[in-house]
Amino acid sequence: MAQAIRIIGIDPGLRNTGWGVIESDGVRLVYVASGVIHSEAEDELGQRLVDLYRGLTVVFKAQDPIEAAVEETFVNDNGRATLKLGQARGIAMLVPALTGIKVAEYAPNQIKKTVCGVGHGDKKQVAMMVGMLLPKAKPQSPDEFDALAIAICHAHQRGSRNMLAAINAAAPKLKVVSR
Repeated sequence: MAQAIRIIGIDPGLRNTGWGVIESDGVRLVYVASGVIHSEAEDELGQRLVDLYRGLTVVFKAQDPIEAAVEETFVNDNGRATLKLGQARGIAMLVPALTGIKVAEYAPNQIKKTVCGVGHGDKKQVAMMVGMLLPKAKPQSPDEFDALAIAICHAHQRGSRNMLAAINAAAPKLKVVSR
């Protein structure tokens, strides 16, 4: 049996950043912890980003993950909201990078397809599947469910990612890309 690795999934948001930690040995998934980091809407943007940075730093020190995964930004019609989300996502990528952890990125549809089997599943389907895959998890918010789904996605996808990285390292002139 392979040694379990600790994975943190991060669902970035300026108001609420969800995080979820699981352990995976390649076959089994085990719930470790989850939560939400809040920032106050009335605070200036810089302070809100500092709050997210500090909160995630505390989580990383307490949970000591080995790998991290973050949801890619979903671009919507409101450009201003998308930019703010991108800044929160930058913090979600910065904290693991500062600890030396590479950050995997997954599109929302890829996360849903991995967890639910359907790329356009709704939040209720994601929550139900997270509950089935991690029966000890009792998330209190959609942000936690989403973060755990991101961690589950990474646990399932990491084998393929590691294999592609090994192939690329062995044959540096030949670049293998997954689609």
